Amino acid sequence: MDTRALSLSPLILHSFENPTCIPRSHNNHHFVRLFSSIHINRVSKTPLAIQNPSPTIPTPDNGKLTTPTLKQLCQTHVPDQILLRMEEVGYVMPTEVQRQALPRLFTGRDCILHAQTGSGKTLTYLLLIYSIINTRKSAVQALVLVPTRELGMQVTKVARILAAKPTGVEGEQKSCTIMALLDGGTLRRQKTWFKAEPPAVVVATVGSLCQMLERQLFSLGTLRVLVVDEVDFLFNSSKQASSLRKILTTYSSCNNRQTVFASASIPHHNRFLHDAVQQKWTKRDVIHIHVSPVEPMPSRLYHRFIVCDTKRKLQTLLSLIQSDAPESGIIFVGEQSEKSKKAGNAPSTSLLIDFLKASYHGSLDILLLEDDMNFNSRAASLLEVRKGGGYLLVATDVAARGVDFPEMTHIYNFDLPKNAIDYLHRAGRTCRKPFSDINCNVTSIIVPEERFVLQRYENELMFVCEELIP
Repeated sequence: MDTRALSLSPLILHSFENPTCIPRSHNNHHFVRLFSSIHINRVSKTPLAIQNPSPTIPTPDNGKLTTPTLKQLCQTHVPDQILLRMEEVGYVMPTEVQRQALPRLFTGRDCILHAQTGSGKTLTYLLLIYSIINTRKSAVQALVLVPTRELGMQVTKVARILAAKPTGVEGEQKSCTIMALLDGGTLRRQKTWFKAEPPAVVVATVGSLCQMLERQLFSLGTLRVLVVDEVDFLFNSSKQASSLRKILTTYSSCNNRQTVFASASIPHHNRFLHDAVQQKWTKRDVIHIHVSPVEPMPSRLYHRFIVCDTKRKLQTLLSLIQSDAPESGIIFVGEQSEKSKKAGNAPSTSLLIDFLKASYHGSLDILLLEDDMNFNSRAASLLEVRKGGGYLLVATDVAARGVDFPEMTHIYNFDLPKNAIDYLHRAGRTCRKPFSDINCNVTSIIVPEERFVLQRYENELMFVCEELIP
């Protein structure tokens, strides 16, 4: 969990370690950062948008106002066992999204959580879930929908960590059962589990959940809270959008549940809010909590770009890695086009992996994570990452949504993302290490004609990208 994601100080500019690469500063850099900071507390004119100051409580000694701890925010709503476990694993002070959202979520209102990557949205909705479910009741009471297996595994892990018995607590108490219903899972085992004793919480990908619902292996009739994580990604996916709508309106009703949508990016959010009500995905009194709307990008990121021709991109990447000496890094590569696949061309990920294994002689492990890998291979790559130690992960955008890489110090865009939202999510894989003030790097390797595209992303996301001159 990150500490406060937003800093009012200007972004620190680092010198590039390679003496042959010199950063070129923008004259308006500090102006842009300070201008953004000045407007942080402006209030939206949209009635349903919540951007209020954080809740405060008086201290017992001097009566002055102070920020409540996470435990104080949750104390009358979340079971003591969960609160003890929460503090035991290090969640003590709330992030801004938790300060703003939890008091309103505990009132039962439907909510759209809109905040930076790494801002603590996962813990926010899990605490809501634990405030609602009854562990003595054998029924599916909470559902978290995710776009990818990798994000589902991560959410399940955090949910189970919170549900574990705290150290030193004696006596038997029924624990919360959590099922991961994810692509590539064993349907037979999950079917048996549902028949024996339905789990209280299900974390699921849309495809796997619909498969179970269509076979009538269980229903959502007892559902009390539904969370849709990375909601914009799911609605923009042609494969998943229609199934998601069916889950929201046919398999369950918004009148019988509390609904939470979460994402770092919700383009045209006022329109989305309107659609959520009109399409009956949420109740009419849904609220939109938009934390730090002026600065969608984590402020500790240092953005850079280097221009080269296509034939020099591989060598340029290698030079950057050697001079940066990252602790760990992700190299993002674009998805292979259908035309390229039909032509029998090798994907860019394979070419890049082969090049790095032949040319990179550093200490970092070279790993791969892409959509076309089977689930076991994807799980093996993530397992290597979780073991710790340095690595370079060559990945498509399957790694860009919600997956936590806390040791990450460098992001490399070998291929520029298709839009500003994808840039935001790629960049958000770093600056997630708890309680760290280390600035992290996002570097894009572009050809000359892509410069205007990157400038458009800068304008949309309000950040400044420094050019590296080779």
